[in-house]
Formats: sequence, structure tokens, C-alpha cells
Amino acid sequence: MGAVTSSPAPASAPAPSLTSVFVRLKLSLLRNGLRQSGGRTAAYVVSIVFGVLFAAGMLLAFVLLRGHESAGTVAILLTGVVALAWAVMPLFVPSGDETLDPSRLVMLPLLPAPLVRALLVASLVGVGPVLTLLLAFGAALSVAHGAAAACVAVLAVPLVTVTCVALSRAVAAANIRLLTSRKGRDLALLSGLVIAVGMQVVNFAAQRLSEPGGMDSVEPAAAVVGWLPPAAAIGAVDAAGEGAYAVAAARLLLTAAVLAGLVHWWRRSLVRLMVEPDGSTIGAAPDPAARGKDGTGFLGRFLPDGRTGAVMERSLRYMWRDPKTKAAWVTSLAIGLIVPLFNALQGAGSIYWACFASGMLGMLMYNQFGQDTSAFWMVAQTLSTPADAYAELRARAYALLAVTLPFTVLVTVLTCAVLGDWGRLPEGLGLAFGLLGAMLGTGAVASALFPYSIPQDSGYKNVVPGQAGLAWISIFGGMLVAALLCAPLIGAVIYFRVADHHSLLWLLFPAGTLYGALLVWAGLRLAAPRTANRLPEILAAVSKG
Repeated sequence: MGAVTSSPAPASAPAPSLTSVFVRLKLSLLRNGLRQSGGRTAAYVVSIVFGVLFAAGMLLAFVLLRGHESAGTVAILLTGVVALAWAVMPLFVPSGDETLDPSRLVMLPLLPAPLVRALLVASLVGVGPVLTLLLAFGAALSVAHGAAAACVAVLAVPLVTVTCVALSRAVAAANIRLLTSRKGRDLALLSGLVIAVGMQVVNFAAQRLSEPGGMDSVEPAAAVVGWLPPAAAIGAVDAAGEGAYAVAAARLLLTAAVLAGLVHWWRRSLVRLMVEPDGSTIGAAPDPAARGKDGTGFLGRFLPDGRTGAVMERSLRYMWRDPKTKAAWVTSLAIGLIVPLFNALQGAGSIYWACFASGMLGMLMYNQFGQDTSAFWMVAQTLSTPADAYAELRARAYALLAVTLPFTVLVTVLTCAVLGDWGRLPEGLGLAFGLLGAMLGTGAVASALFPYSIPQDSGYKNVVPGQAGLAWISIFGGMLVAALLCAPLIGAVIYFRVADHHSLLWLLFPAGTLYGALLVWAGLRLAAPRTANRLPEILAAVSKG
């Protein structure tokens, strides 16, 4: 028999690099996400259009700013703001990018160094990094003067972009266990609050900067931010343009060092995620010291006995634990404080702006049964008479007042302190208490007549489809009635002002307090029988979410 010769095995194709695989995976995620629905595709296209228009406008602004004495200040501060946005974005929008969660790669045999490199390159694919690159280019263009500055800008622009992306990924990897837990979802619900507060800050800053000499007030801040990466890279371009080459080199090296530190931090977080067990789902043993001998919690020790204390404790726990209720409370508290203070700081404020906090907090009394959802049937079983309904609504109002009353006093006192007009504190408190009482009274009636369901998913909708009309009637109708109920107090203020009886304005404090308490009592009395008679309708309305 002849010798059997084996043919040589065909050469196998070289395996693709991990980086190219992750880039293609990122593109596939984007493409498949757009295919899910036409609405998502339209939203993505609209975001791209607005992003391009915004980037074009910023580039034009930087070009016009070129040569201005404040160009360096503006470029450095804007770069710092962009970096801050990249740092906080994963904390409030953890589900905005499917690649933010590296724990999905736990079962894959990947080494840390190639994984970090692949994730970093893949993270540069998207609208956000492109916009950041354009903004960094515009910032460098506004301060680059001379060949040396242009050479530094070639290094600074990509360095800023990569540092922002690495900062975002490092923060996300270090907090991914939190972001994927219930507390993380609660944190995501507060992103609207961050946007609202940010808009107020931007508005306040814009007004300050538009004043004569306004840019001089931010020069010290720019001097500090100019040494904080990645804004330090743009500061390096500015320094090179002024001939300070040693400062430019130091700022570039500092930014590169911070980038290396961020990558190292990111790598350590990835290793910990890959090898350590997830302890977020391990239930903690109940602490015996947290409860009294009778089983009452720490909060229950300070509340009255009976139904009132139990309902108050339940309402206060809703404020702390329920994501939608917590988001509504934090938003109302923050905006109720920011609006009066910012108006006072801008010089256009008045003590009457403190009533804005009363209005924001009073709105929380509306749709009291909606936060119970389908579990309202357990509450309904205990409401057999109008007296039971009155006790239930009164306890819920007490829980609101436990927070809203001291906060209203705080906002009014702070507004007076900023305005420097302590003489108007009594009338401010009186009007605020009167409006708060009117809102709580009308809120109790609206809760009985116009209940609606609150969706329990993690989205931002607070009304289920089909009940938007009920929500509008409940909130805006109640606010209008509350404003009309406060007409006697408003009329008294106008009369005392017009008749020059300023010495009698202090009477508004006791009058407003008593009038507000009377409105709360009247509202509860009107709402109690209607609640007891409409229990099936209320349960059906709040169970649709």
C-alpha cells in the first residue's frame, strides 16, 4: 500500500481584534434600537438634527469669540461644564446606553486591558462624543493663536474628548451596582429635577454675565478650572497662544495623567465586577434595635397612636420609598426653594414669591389615593363611614404638613434674608400658610372627585393613557379654586398697602394661619362623605396603572 499523504490544513483567517468587534457591536445596538419603533427612529433623527444645529451654533459663537479678551474664560468654563455633564450623565440616565453596564460581559473570557481598550474605542461611537469633539474643537479654535497653540490644539481636542468619555465610563463602572438597583432607578427619576435646577442656574448665570463687568466675576473660577482636566487641555492651548509654553506643557501632561488615572480606575472597577459576587441582592437581617419592644419602628415612636399615626407613617414611608412619590417630593421641595431665592438674588424678587413653595407643596395633596394604586382596596376596607374617611384624609394631611409647614417657614425666612426686608416676614408667612391651607383643602376634595392612576414603571409618565383629562381637572381646577379662596387675604394685603396701613400688615400672620387651618378643615369635611360614597369608583380609577 502506498503511503497516505495528508493535505495541508487551510490557513485559518485571523481572528478580528476585540476593538473592532465591540465597535461593530455598538453599531449593531444602535441600528437594532432604531428598528424597534418608528417613534424611536424619529426621536433619534430629531436629536441628531438638533445636535448638529447646536454644534454649528457653538462653533460659530467660538469663531466670533476669537480674539476677544474673555475667549479663554468662556472656552475653559464651557469645557468644564461639558466634562461635568459627562460625569453625572450615567448617574441619572443609566439606561440611556446599553453598553454602560459592563456586568453583562461577566461570562466572556476577556482580559481587562483589551476590554478597557475596546470599550473606550466603542464609547467614542455616538452622537455625544461627536458633539463633544466639535465643542472642544470650537473652544480650542477660539484661543489658538500662533503655530505653537495650533500644535497644542491638535493634541488637546482629542484629549478632551477621550477624557470626557473615560470619565463617564469610569463613573458608570464604579456605580453600576447602584445604578441597576432600586435606588438607582429612584435616582434616574430625579433627572428632571437636575434639568430644572440646571436651567435655573444657567438663567441666573446668563443674567449675571450679561451685566457690565459680569465676565470679571468668573475670572477666578476660570483660573481654577483651567487646571482641572479636561478643561486644562483647552487652558494649555490658551497658554501656548500667550507664549507660556511651560504652563501649556504642564496642563497637557496633567490632563494626560488624569486620563491614565481614569483608565486605571475603570480597569479596577471592571476587574472587581468580573470576579466579585454581587452582594446587592443579599438581604440584610433586620436590626432588632431599629424597632421598639412593641414592634413599632423608629418613626412610629414620634407619631400619635391609632389610625392617625398608622396612616401618617405609611404616607411618610411612601415619600421615602416609592420612586414616583419621592421624585414628586424632591422636585417640589427643590423648585419651591430655588424659584423664590433665585428671583431674590436677581433683584426682581419679592416676599410673595415664597408662596410659590406653598403652591408646589400643596399640589402633593392632589390625587392622594393614586399613589396607593390597586392596593387602595386594603384602605377601602377600613372606610365604612364618612368619619373613617375623614380620619384617613386628615392623617394624610398631617403627614404633608409635617414636612410642608417647616419648609414653608424656611423658604420665607431665607427669602426675607436675601431681600433684607424682615418687616414683611409676618405677611409673607400669613399668605404662604393661607395658600397652603387652600391647596390642602382643595386637594382633599379633588382626591375624592377626580382620582387617577399613576404608572408604576420606571418611566416619566405620571398619568396612565386615557386619564390625562382627570389629572388636568384635578390639578389646575384645584389650583384655580385655591387661588380664589385666597382672595380675602390678597384683598387685605392690597387694602393695607393702598390705605397706607403698613403697621397692620403683621395681622396677616395670625389671620392667614387661622384661615388656612379653616380651609383645610372645610376641605376635609367636604371630601370625607364623597370619599366614603365613591370607594368603588376610586378603586377602579387608581387601579389602571
